[in-house]
Amino acid sequence: METAAQLSSGDLGRLKWRCRRGLLENDLFVERFFRRHEAGLTVRQVQGLQGLMDLSDNDLLDLLLARKEPEGELDRPEVKEVLALMREPG
Repeated sequence: METAAQLSSGDLGRLKWRCRRGLLENDLFVERFFRRHEAGLTVRQVQGLQGLMDLSDNDLLDLLLARKEPEGELDRPEVKEVLALMREPG
């Protein structure tokens, strides 16, 4: 099992800042993800999260609501793992 990323509080703060979105709906998914998983984030999960954050707000929302699935460069195990965690019901 992969170990936690051991992010410093500064690194975690920068990651959270990068994850801020323009759409409230996306922010709600992101905030819930961090509440549940920030203490045990793995390097792989951080990489997956960063890939998702490169998307436009509308494309991200389509993935979060399962209207679309990752394709192309985003069709990677770490992205799918984080997406599954973010889609978990509240």
